[in-house]
Amino acid sequence: MSDFREHFIDWLRDAHAMEEQAETMLNGMKDRVKDYPQLQTRIIQHLEETRQQQTQLKACIKRLDASTSGIKDLAGKAVALGQALSGMFVEDEIVKGVISSYVFEHMEIASYKTLIAASEQVGDVETRQILEGILQQEQAMADWLMENIPNITQAYLSKK
Repeated sequence: MSDFREHFIDWLRDAHAMEEQAETMLNGMKDRVKDYPQLQTRIIQHLEETRQQQTQLKACIKRLDASTSGIKDLAGKAVALGQALSGMFVEDEIVKGVISSYVFEHMEIASYKTLIAASEQVGDVETRQILEGILQQEQAMADWLMENIPNITQAYLSKK
């Protein structure tokens, strides 16, 4: 049981770092998509959800008598900053950014499904409920992106 618990805590730390990375990516993107108001609105909404998710994950980790990983959090932010900076140098940043966001959402979805299975294994019902709520938010964002990729792409092309 101890090994299960240690993996679970480590994966919760990974998820917290992932949400730190998501916050940095969304912050970097939100001001650069002003020409796409629906996308900007959805990014701002998901940014707030992401911040709440960080708080929820941190509380789950603390409840398990552990702490977040500063190194993982910093590494996630550094990767996101690099992604944001690299996007500034391509003409079609909006299209590539939406595709990257969609892929990232699916990485988050897979991570939360893993965490939910692990929470069941260790018997942590409270954390499982929180993770299921976060999973719903990530799925909703992925669904929104999938539905809007065609419109965003066409809007980008019509501005050319």
